[in-house]
Amino acid sequence: MAEPILTLSGVHADIEQYHILHGVDLQVPRGELTVLLGRNGAGKSTTLRTIMGLTRLRRGEVRFNGASISGMPTPQIARKGIAFVPESMGIFALLSVRENMSLAASSGPIDEGRLEWVFGLFPPLKRFWNRPAGNLSGGQKQMLAIARAIIEPRELLLVDEPTKGLAPAIINDLADAFEELKEQQASILLVEQNFNFSRRLGQSVAVMDDGRIVFAGQMAELAGNEDLQQELLGLSLGAHQ
Repeated sequence: MAEPILTLSGVHADIEQYHILHGVDLQVPRGELTVLLGRNGAGKSTTLRTIMGLTRLRRGEVRFNGASISGMPTPQIARKGIAFVPESMGIFALLSVRENMSLAASSGPIDEGRLEWVFGLFPPLKRFWNRPAGNLSGGQKQMLAIARAIIEPRELLLVDEPTKGLAPAIINDLADAFEELKEQQASILLVEQNFNFSRRLGQSVAVMDDGRIVFAGQMAELAGNEDLQQELLGLSLGAHQ
């Protein structure tokens, strides 16, 4: 079995005086989409922020491609090939879509072939190329946020709650884009609350509760077991749309 692209071992993290992560153990398989599920406040977003060095690691270790990145500054972690799409999206509202994308291409001018591939994933970005990003719809802003993360090849993509507040048609468009990324064997760690979206895309899944991983396995196992969904997530998600 291939070495995971990302491994968290006994990770503890605090936000101010609050101890949020309590010994998180998590593996993200290379070339797969892994979904991190859990109730609100379980520590999912903090897990992503800790991986990126945005939340201080108190104890434990984060390993990427077999090497420790624990305690590294966020820019250094990003340069190693990890891209992060926060729940806030992180776009520059006063800049155009073009300017947002140009800033994300940190290694030089945007590769035109890759840009056309991104436009294929997210057609509205081509239509609104010169429009201020702040004028886009919520779904279009999310497309821009993800596009910024993938405009250059990355080894690992961390995405926090991409479907939050979006209309079903936009969610379906995002799912199609993630399917395309999966076909290219991208390594993705996705935090989500929408179980149907997660079930469609996820290959591996981990469930958090109170700052710990309480389940890790194949998505098919969780998606096919409503009793397990009830136990881990508090409701039978299989019956919900």
